[in-house]
Amino acid sequence: MKRGESAIIFCLGGLLYVMIELLWRGRSHISMFFVGGACFCAVGSLNRNRPELSVLSQMLVGTAMITGVEFFSGLVLNRMLLLHIWDYSNAPLNLFGQICLPYVLLWFPLSGAALFAEDWLRWRLFHEPMPHYRWL
Repeated sequence: MKRGESAIIFCLGGLLYVMIELLWRGRSHISMFFVGGACFCAVGSLNRNRPELSVLSQMLVGTAMITGVEFFSGLVLNRMLLLHIWDYSNAPLNLFGQICLPYVLLWFPLSGAALFAEDWLRWRLFHEPMPHYRWL
């Protein structure tokens, strides 16, 4: 993928994430554009970089990637910079209030949506071939 194409995918992923967050909790933060764009590109690249993995395996890897980005971003944005963008301290099985089990479980279907959306965008915008998917 060319650099300009990567930037477009990043921006669209960031916008999609901010829109999801606005629908989910009624607010967002500019930093979520960058966090969402990074997650969208990373999860979306799984089909190209690890085509031997099934869709379900890619979704598990995507869930781990998103959780890692969320945890690291939370430590920087919420703990170091004190921006207080989110706090899962009251959620079950949370780690320093930055990640929690309910959202980790939510990242699984969201990572599946990102896999397909990123492929569709590359097909639609850049005329790249649609990959073949293996479910198991």
